[in-house]
Amino acid sequence: MAGSRLPRQLFLQGVAGVFMFAFASLYTQIPGLYGPEGILPARRMLRPQGKGHWQQLWETPTLLWEAPRLGLDTAQGLELLSLLGTVLALGALLLRPLRHPLVYLLLWAAYLSACQVGQVFLYFQWDSLLLETGFLIVLVAPLRQVPNRKQAHQGGLTGALPHEELPFWLVRWLLFRLMFASGVVKLTSRCPTWWGLTALTYHYETQCLPTPAAWLAHHLPVWLHKLSVVATFLIEIAVPPLFFAPIRRLRLAAFYTQVLLQILIIITGNYNFFNLLTLVLTTALLDDQHLAAEPGLGRRKKASTSWPKALLATLSLLLELAIYGLLAYGTVHCFGLEVDWQQRTVHSKTTFTFHQFSQWLKTVTLPTVWLGVASLAWELLTALWRWTQVRGWLPKLCAAVQLSILGAATVALFLISLVPYSYVEPETHGRLWTGAHRLSGAVGHLQLANSYGLFRRMTGLGGRPEVVLEGSYDGHHWTEIEFMYKPGNVSRPPPVVVPHQPRLDWQMWFAALGPHTHSPWFTSLVLRLLQGKEPVIQLIQSNITRYPFHKQPPTYVRAQRYKYWFSQPGEQSRWWRRQWVEEFFPPVSLGDPTLEMLLRQFGLQDKSPPRARNPSSALAQALHWVRTQLSPMEPPTLLWGLLAAVGAVRVMQALLAPWSFRSSPPDRGEKPKPALKKNSGAASEQASPATNNCSSSSRPHRQKK
Repeated sequence: MAGSRLPRQLFLQGVAGVFMFAFASLYTQIPGLYGPEGILPARRMLRPQGKGHWQQLWETPTLLWEAPRLGLDTAQGLELLSLLGTVLALGALLLRPLRHPLVYLLLWAAYLSACQVGQVFLYFQWDSLLLETGFLIVLVAPLRQVPNRKQAHQGGLTGALPHEELPFWLVRWLLFRLMFASGVVKLTSRCPTWWGLTALTYHYETQCLPTPAAWLAHHLPVWLHKLSVVATFLIEIAVPPLFFAPIRRLRLAAFYTQVLLQILIIITGNYNFFNLLTLVLTTALLDDQHLAAEPGLGRRKKASTSWPKALLATLSLLLELAIYGLLAYGTVHCFGLEVDWQQRTVHSKTTFTFHQFSQWLKTVTLPTVWLGVASLAWELLTALWRWTQVRGWLPKLCAAVQLSILGAATVALFLISLVPYSYVEPETHGRLWTGAHRLSGAVGHLQLANSYGLFRRMTGLGGRPEVVLEGSYDGHHWTEIEFMYKPGNVSRPPPVVVPHQPRLDWQMWFAALGPHTHSPWFTSLVLRLLQGKEPVIQLIQSNITRYPFHKQPPTYVRAQRYKYWFSQPGEQSRWWRRQWVEEFFPPVSLGDPTLEMLLRQFGLQDKSPPRARNPSSALAQALHWVRTQLSPMEPPTLLWGLLAAVGAVRVMQALLAPWSFRSSPPDRGEKPKPALKKNSGAASEQASPATNNCSSSSRPHRQKK
């Protein structure tokens, strides 16, 4: 059985990178979203209710309650958390000693704190996914890293502590829940485009922030779009159960299908850090053997000629081929795939009904739960077996304590996750053990487990709705207020901003799907533009001079709803076509009765005094200085700069690592080891568990290639 030491290290680094992007992206938008002059001031969410400190902290778990003690208001406290989160995540990405549970716990607590005051701008599924992943990584991270030189002599599962694999299994379970639920909800929503396999003929054009590649993808043949929808259902519904397959080649095949889907989404859409985080989750499907962490393991397996192993290998191959054949047959049967050789196309259609799918879902949802139970039970038994190999009563006692704690935590988190997972099928949800419901309800506010379901329904079937803001000085001549990222000017190409998420642009996309009363924050946005608040203006144009009313705020502001479509091939200098639909928000000015009524209706007239702060404090001045230095940079440029810096440092580390490895002195008492004989590897692996000691709460790190 191949180990997962290297995949765990990739996971630790990957999550640190995602946290870095998430915090840095949020930091650039805090003044405009949550500052005292922002759209939704964060201080509105933290009003003391006369409760005790610890009760208040438990009900609204955020570190921002402590901001006044530092002389900061809520928005400044959020800036401090975002900066510290970015720096900590960057450190964990680059420095092995910082990949510690305490560091990841701080990252999770900081992001949870931000989400508690983030309101609608932090109500995205990827924010919940990052919180759930962030808590899991606290369990996955080792308490102590083993130096590379010690680890270089270890291979396979040697030196592995019994509990190491347990928390990492929860990452695989999370990936399964994410993908399976995302596939199922597309059909349970009864969206006609998913059932008609035409969803992708609309998706590239109507998604929130398309990329230039989305324009090209949109103009692909319809039959290819429909075939891509079939492939999406295959990858998201049929493949995820293979995450728990006992045959590693099946797990690796599932890994590459998930990676392919995520890369295609990254190319055609700006989904911030979501797809990067999903790619990080797929590391749970890998093992050291596949990543060349055990170069000798494959040779040892090939050298084995015993007939039981050969028979087992043959049966595994036959089972693997049978599963591939079953997937192919099921895909052809369920979607009526037919090849038209004359027209060189593939015809497809859904051959099952909603009732049949609902019955199938009732049949398989509970078995998938039992599949998770069986897989977790196997991991627990494997951990117990490893514990029996530990020698010495003190190391064995320490290993037993660690295994008990992490085993109980793993089982508890699995039970909690069953509640949101079972939302995909109400009957299964009602049949769950009541203890799981109680446990989930007790910790629900911590977002340890969440329900997922991406792209449930396809919007913009008659054209992509877009809200266009306009300003005027006299109420007769109107000037459009163009955003940096969302579609506006039909001649401007779609941007590439990943991994940044412009949260105002995203909410403008949601606002366009309904009346403005469904998006109360929009009224506050109009108010801030009338007041000429610079932090909000910088969310629209980071370069203030590009904002048409940068010299003087507009007297009137209104909003129009348009329908947008991608331009056709051959239309020069145009990426979009658009058509006016209706007025979205009426013309208003400061003091207008309509505006005042809407502000009262939505509770946006925040007259409460700001929380205590000391603007002359050293910490507040330092935060202001950092903001002044970074504000001239556009957010995507800042994030790409961080990425480039990380890449440069990693290249330097890779170049310097061989020299440091050669020049480092041997460990005290370590003797040069003679060359091992061919068959000595297995014996050394069997002996290595005896080297476990009580202080070795470590998980051996990646060895040098």
